[in-house]
Amino acid sequence: MEVFNGEAPWSQPLAHVLGAVQTAWRAGLPLPEALNQEAQALPTGSAVVRFVPQAELPAGNAYEQFIFDTRTVPTRENLHDFFNGLCWLRYPLSKQRLNQLQAAQIAADGVRDVRGPVRDALTLFDENAALLQAPQPLWDALIARDWTALFVTLRPLWSQARLVLFGHALLEKLVTPYKSITAHVFREPVPATLGDDLAAWDAWLAQTLSAPLLSCKPFTPLPVLGVPGWWPANEDPAYYADAQVFRPRRIAHSTAS
Repeated sequence: MEVFNGEAPWSQPLAHVLGAVQTAWRAGLPLPEALNQEAQALPTGSAVVRFVPQAELPAGNAYEQFIFDTRTVPTRENLHDFFNGLCWLRYPLSKQRLNQLQAAQIAADGVRDVRGPVRDALTLFDENAALLQAPQPLWDALIARDWTALFVTLRPLWSQARLVLFGHALLEKLVTPYKSITAHVFREPVPATLGDDLAAWDAWLAQTLSAPLLSCKPFTPLPVLGVPGWWPANEDPAYYADAQVFRPRRIAHSTAS
């Protein structure tokens, strides 16, 4: 079963690990073993965890705490955990940093029925975040949710930009693409000095992530299939007229007289 098109622009950052894992899994190797096999093929020190069957997570244990304590990732035989594993292989330092921050919050507050703001933001990042390296005018239009400027007027500037999807739930959605898939773009621009070296992106992100920063919910929405070159239909400017997807920012009006 081919679960992902490795030629799609959103999958290209994972291309060096995706093919081998997918092939082994499709051939009948359990997913944890397929991921571990690929981890062993990476440069020494690249893999920071091992993958184990979900059954190794003891009942009542917090998933994030178990990873922190054992450096192993419980993994089910499904697409969600397939992409989670690929992201651990591609962005090991950042995934490890997210886990460290989760464990620190659990140590401070315990496991609650309702997550606090930091754990909410950590989970959102892990599941649905994207990273953007782009000229400032694109950032300004994105944060303003000025979709016409972002995707039509400033369209040529996207040749100088790079969007990388980090969240594994976000990648899972793109197995069957639909127009309204929306990423939470991390509002810390990836430095242009890092170029397209994703290992450098990973190191930068791991150093940047912190509990105080994440508690401020540093995200802005982006309908990813609006990105030029990511979906054939968006070559037509009319594609962006769909207000159900490309929603303008709500402006609060003063009630003062």
